[in-house]
Amino acid sequence: MEPGILSGTLVRLRAAVPADVPALAAIRATPSVHQRWGGDDDLAGTVAADLADPGTQVLVILYQERVVGAVQWSEEDDPDYRHAGIDIYLDPAVHGRGLGTDTVRTVARHLIDDLGHHRLVIDPAADNHAAIRCYAKAGFRPVGIMRRYERGPDGTWHDGLLMDLLAGELT
Repeated sequence: MEPGILSGTLVRLRAAVPADVPALAAIRATPSVHQRWGGDDDLAGTVAADLADPGTQVLVILYQERVVGAVQWSEEDDPDYRHAGIDIYLDPAVHGRGLGTDTVRTVARHLIDDLGHHRLVIDPAADNHAAIRCYAKAGFRPVGIMRRYERGPDGTWHDGLLMDLLAGELT
């Protein structure tokens, strides 16, 4: 394995760098990604701010050596509540190939095996059935609906589905 690279079956993941901002902003601008992730008119600025957030680790998803999305995680380090949360977006042009599930499995494996987390969470929109299926394939289970959890780009509140994965459940 190359230093700093996480390798899945289909994807490779590496730390996002400022040179990745244009590609990631273009993906965030696609209607289906923008619908879920939002952002203002300056998506490049939004992505750059994500990369600069000290509480979040952002990796680019590489498929056939091309940036096709990003996955990020944050950690709760309080020993009584220690866990990590994952978020992902993927270029719609590569949906349906198993890249999302491979990415989630790869990051989950890293968080569990390398960083010692026993529990992971992910929180898709409750109506994002494709994402929910993707996460379930990696072993995540529904915990419950978080009512009016997030505000969408249209300004209305939407429900989220909390899903979690315990270390022994990673598939």
